[in-house]
Amino acid sequence: MSDFKINTLILCTSNSARSQMAEGFLTKYAGDLMRVYSAGTDPMPIHPLATKVMAEAGVDIGKQRAKHFSEFLGTIPFYYLIVFAAEAEERCASVWPGAFQRDFWPFEDPAETKGSEEEQHAAFVRVRDLIEAKAKDWSDQVRKSKHVIAESA
Repeated sequence: MSDFKINTLILCTSNSARSQMAEGFLTKYAGDLMRVYSAGTDPMPIHPLATKVMAEAGVDIGKQRAKHFSEFLGTIPFYYLIVFAAEAEERCASVWPGAFQRDFWPFEDPAETKGSEEEQHAAFVRVRDLIEAKAKDWSDQVRKSKHVIAESA
């Protein structure tokens, strides 16, 4: 049972910032328990500030790539589905096929921040820190419930 890992999908619109950061943090905090994937309804290249602020936090997301959610439909069974964007929430089925638990993490999109480079960087740091705190807390909850998940798998 030690090889058992929970598949987790993080769904967003562009899969260029928030979901990529969450993938990095969930892998950091719970990579021993889960395989973490992220995807978008309209994927775009990963925002350079997302990569930069994650590196500043000690997490390398440079090898991650933006993916369309259809890449995973029918190919990987997901136990957890975490949705970041209201648009993704509306465009995708309310229940991902086979997903046992679905969560909505409505963090603002730092890529929409207007202003100076410093203001944009600050927005990415703020959202990164919120996502990290949520990912750490959520990972702790999953860790506590792992025995229940393993028994139902």
